[in-house]
Amino acid sequence: MTQTSGADPPVSPLSTATPTLSPGTAARPPPDGIPLTCGKRETVDPDDTEGIDPPLIAPEREMLRAFLDYHRATLARKCDGLSDEDLRRTSMPPSTLSLLGLVRHLAEVERTWFRRVINGADIPLVWSREGDYQVAYDASTATRSEAFAAWRTEVEHARRIERAAESLDVTGHDPKSGKDVSLRLVMLHLIHEYARHNGHADLLREGIDGSVGA
Repeated sequence: MTQTSGADPPVSPLSTATPTLSPGTAARPPPDGIPLTCGKRETVDPDDTEGIDPPLIAPEREMLRAFLDYHRATLARKCDGLSDEDLRRTSMPPSTLSLLGLVRHLAEVERTWFRRVINGADIPLVWSREGDYQVAYDASTATRSEAFAAWRTEVEHARRIERAAESLDVTGHDPKSGKDVSLRLVMLHLIHEYARHNGHADLLREGIDGSVGA
């Protein structure tokens, strides 16, 4: 994906800068301590492994936010209690997919859609300054601490960008398709992306120690 120019100055892959949005623009950063709610819980840790219970009835934005956090927590739970070696273990040939590779990939997904597309930040990918998304999947020398630190950072950026947006109708430009997309589409896409990869994570975890279930 080609990098885009935006209001954010170039920052390092794991920058902690906090952007704020109004429709179609990047504006002032939000104050610290924004509550991060999901269903009935506040301040949800992105790798909380206790599980999240999304609401059965809620406004659209709260529902999207809750289900995205649910899938984030599911990914973390699939990695809970495993060693670095286990997390690097790949699926059956010819697949080279691993749990740690999924965590790294989803860090890139969060970064791309929220920071690069919605916020228009001109920043590289976490693991490839050349924009190669396949690099993240190669977890052969990766560690849990490295992968989860990057993922937690990108999840926090994503949450703050979403919270700061005036509405789900806020738009950003996707250079890959050449089209503008809404925050609503981005949140739906992230839910789809996590759900699909959590299916992969189910099979990977079962192959490691037999654990099953969401």
